[in-house]
Amino acid sequence: MNIKQAAEMFDLTVDTLRYYERVGVIPPVHRNASGYRDYSTSDLNWIYLAKNLRKAGLSVESLIEFATLAQLRETQNVEEAQKQILRDQLKELDDKLAEMNKVRDLLVYKIETYDEHIAKFKTGEISAKNIEKLWERK
Repeated sequence: MNIKQAAEMFDLTVDTLRYYERVGVIPPVHRNASGYRDYSTSDLNWIYLAKNLRKAGLSVESLIEFATLAQLRETQNVEEAQKQILRDQLKELDDKLAEMNKVRDLLVYKIETYDEHIAKFKTGEISAKNIEKLWERK
């Protein structure tokens, strides 16, 4: 598969794929006799993984480290180091998801109580002196 097809497959630009390869986010891609990149299934897996790990917040530097480790398979503890990168990112993502769920719950609450809240303000039942403290809401 050529670079244009690979880029389209994953909704990336050709420049992004070249950048990923140049800086080491993905391992070097095999080139055909004409010198053009010829993406294998393994290369496509790397692109898919890199794109999704970036979406999850993994830094380019961590992706480079992950890909570099993959190319050093003969080195001891490579697999554990790679797994630790993934574990660290999962923890960070779980923390972000927990925070996002708190924000989502607040938005749901505000939407569900909006009309009632406004009506109470209009009738004077709620004022600046007795307004609820959102941060104390359970």
